[in-house]
Amino acid sequence: MSLSWPWALLALVTVPLLPAARWWFDRRRRRSAVTVSSIALIRAALPRHSSWRRRVPVALFLTGLLTIAVSAARPQATIAVPRADTSILLAIDVSGSMCSTDVAPNRLAAAIESARDFIRRADSGIRIGLIAFSGTAGLAVPPTTDRDQLLDAVGKFRTALGTAIGEAILTSIDAIAEYNPGVAQRGVELAAAPTGGYEPDTIVVLTDGSNTTGVDPLIAAGQAAARHLRVFTIGFGTAHPGPMVCDPGQITTGSFGAGPDPGSGYGQSLEIDEKSLTQVAETTGGRYFRAQDAGQLDDALSGLRREIGLHRESTETTVWWLLAGSVLVITAIFLSLWWNRQRGRP
Repeated sequence: MSLSWPWALLALVTVPLLPAARWWFDRRRRRSAVTVSSIALIRAALPRHSSWRRRVPVALFLTGLLTIAVSAARPQATIAVPRADTSILLAIDVSGSMCSTDVAPNRLAAAIESARDFIRRADSGIRIGLIAFSGTAGLAVPPTTDRDQLLDAVGKFRTALGTAIGEAILTSIDAIAEYNPGVAQRGVELAAAPTGGYEPDTIVVLTDGSNTTGVDPLIAAGQAAARHLRVFTIGFGTAHPGPMVCDPGQITTGSFGAGPDPGSGYGQSLEIDEKSLTQVAETTGGRYFRAQDAGQLDDALSGLRREIGLHRESTETTVWWLLAGSVLVITAIFLSLWWNRQRGRP
């Protein structure tokens, strides 16, 4: 919490003056007390109240005054709020190993269905771009709010040889640089070290393997970090891949080449490089998710919706402090009047 007018906290000094004034007046009354013949008669005439009934209204009243005094300083809270100019570059691995059937019906089909659900559920104002990567990375759809275009494009993803995670990150950077003037394209030397917060644009990389070609993912992550871009990574699939089975419509002609079993994913990396994916995420300020089945992938993408597109903003909370203080003061006055009301004699 921060304060717009911290000097207004001087008003807090007035609160302890009230108990001090009461103590001073009580002391003066004792000095001018009248001697009476029977203390018992005086006690009998006074209303009987337990000590806590006398103290509760006073405590509430003083707490309310303290709260109102704090409100005078115009307190502010820093909260996460959605940005209107957010874009997400969703890079999906389409290497041959995505034909593994350890996730039914196979990894590629499950990933496409989760991506579609992610696209449908994303806020309408958020732009989403699609990148497919195997041995190379290509921009399938530039960042757009056209959900139909995105849903149609992701359904046409086809497998091919290789896994170029680093290239997928760099291609995402270039796609963001096309419309965000605050982000430089890959390879551009930046004049200064990164300072301040993150760009509203975010990169999400979903892969079931490790980098086999192209630039090292950590080098690409350094390029993203220098541009204030966060990269979230998702490792998809189990530790025990099943048989490689892809529908003909999921395979690019000649994508697997010659191998012991065409369509088996020959030459693909079947082990997720979790260490590298974690380092990529940590380098850029993102986070790594592990998803071994379709349900966990849906959960990971749902978690991303809560993290992506938010930025921290200061908002004034004066009215809430003032309201709380007023409620406390009014409650204290009500309790004091209620507990000290004159009760009718029988």
